[in-house]
Amino acid sequence: MKTTLSLSLLLLTGLAAKAQLSAPTADIQIKTAVLAAPSEKRDGAMVYGYGQDGKFTVLRKGSNDMVCLADDPKQKGINVSCYHKDLEPFMARGRELKEAGKSSKESFDTREAEAKSGKLKMPKQPTSLYVYSGTDENYDATTGDVKDGFLRYVVYIPYATAESTGLPLKPDAPGMPWIMDPGTHRAHIMITPPKPQ
Repeated sequence: MKTTLSLSLLLLTGLAAKAQLSAPTADIQIKTAVLAAPSEKRDGAMVYGYGQDGKFTVLRKGSNDMVCLADDPKQKGINVSCYHKDLEPFMARGRELKEAGKSSKESFDTREAEAKSGKLKMPKQPTSLYVYSGTDENYDATTGDVKDGFLRYVVYIPYATAESTGLPLKPDAPGMPWIMDPGTHRAHIMITPPKPQ
């Protein structure tokens, strides 16, 4: 009897651990992913996420200019993002390089060289990225609801500099826009609102 009970508990523990690592349903992933998008863009956004086999895949085809990424169930916390479709070549190349085991610096250097050569097409106009994050404790994977999530903003402006934009290289006050990676393919304006107290 003790052996049967022990085996049952071990099996249930294993199933619970596996359930925690598997991705939520496609509908839940879509609902959570689009929380990063402006409200008027959510219904038509394309969404990438994870199949029950763990593979990164398209969960929903889009009808507007927004692409959203669902939360990676293997990572701590909740982190979803949405960006303008013209950033897709840049983002897709980053995912490829990460999958190939490249470091952040290797990925940056590779994309910088490819953007300069014209192999990697970067947007010619400013393009936006929205990142929505939260803690595991505040995320319900069965409903897709997030409590006390935090939204920050990025505007990509390839090759822009502090001089060409008038932006500082670091924020002098909470929520102040500033430019990161100036003069490179990945130059972008960072806007991080102060977190509520």
